[in-house]
Amino acid sequence: MSKTTLLVIAAASAATGASVTALFSKPPKNTAPTAPSATLKEVPSPVAPVPTPVPVPVQLPVSAAVHPSSSLISPVDPSGILRYGFPGPVTDTLTTPSHLSSFNRATRNPHWVAEHFTPQSLLLKNADRRHSVFYEDLSVPPIFRAKLSDYARSGYDRGHQVPAADAKWSQEAMDSTFVLSNMCPQVGEGFNRDYWAHFEDFCRNLAKRYPSVRVVTGPLYLPKRDERDGKWRVSYEVIGNPPNVAVPTHFYKIIYAEEGQSSPIEKVALGAFVLPNAEIPNGKSLAEFEVPLEAVERASGLTFADKLPIERRKRLCGEIKCEIMVREFDKARQQSNRTMQDPRTPQQLPPPPISRW
Repeated sequence: MSKTTLLVIAAASAATGASVTALFSKPPKNTAPTAPSATLKEVPSPVAPVPTPVPVPVQLPVSAAVHPSSSLISPVDPSGILRYGFPGPVTDTLTTPSHLSSFNRATRNPHWVAEHFTPQSLLLKNADRRHSVFYEDLSVPPIFRAKLSDYARSGYDRGHQVPAADAKWSQEAMDSTFVLSNMCPQVGEGFNRDYWAHFEDFCRNLAKRYPSVRVVTGPLYLPKRDERDGKWRVSYEVIGNPPNVAVPTHFYKIIYAEEGQSSPIEKVALGAFVLPNAEIPNGKSLAEFEVPLEAVERASGLTFADKLPIERRKRLCGEIKCEIMVREFDKARQQSNRTMQDPRTPQQLPPPPISRW
């Protein structure tokens, strides 16, 4: 071995430190002996040389993983890195009589909201939305909580993710749908009060065919191609004072229509839909918003149906016609418009319909 080679090894050993040298101080048992320590003089070869590799010290980062059998002593205490607290992310998993949800503290919107209804639960009429009021979720720390004042004069509706009409089976259940952790800012006219409402009614109508329906709903923040440079960017409005409640660009619904409510073998009609948070003509086919389940998972960072085997899945829009029915909502709005233009006096007019929102 030349003097130059030995000097390189010595320099590397000095730069690495005593902790790296310790890696070679205790060879494992039942292994060939290590090469003699290098000196600055040439060492004559023994009569019967044993071919053993010469360990060359390599500079390792302080945080590099070390095999448990190593005697390397870390100069820092990994267990004390988070001495002053765990930064997060923290997800608030909330339970209410009507739904379960996972709350996103950064956007002040839910990650997802999940519900379950049946033909029997929808037949019960034990609640009236006129007795319900919007309220803040006190289980979320104030600094991360969406507040009623955030929506005031924002131009957006407090859009239910689990609709109140799905929880008429008790007043308590209906009231729980009005908590702000079940809300997202939604475009009102043309979406929340129109197409989105029809979509919610479409989901309830599934209970006429299926004995059990489960729905997961939530917001998305999808990229849009910039016309100036062709690059994709995520951009969304933020409301509130200070601005902290994100306005989603889109919303998704994952629908599980079960042929058997508790059967582990019955088929499940699965549908995934993504709608823009914008005015949508009522004549638009719902099937145009159907997307692969994997597309929603990729966009949301969430996992759906991982416990539902492929062989039990059916495509919802292959089983039924995915179209919305425009009925009582449009009639109420048309009647309201006629009232505004009717020449009769207020005493002669019928009472105006109660707004759904």
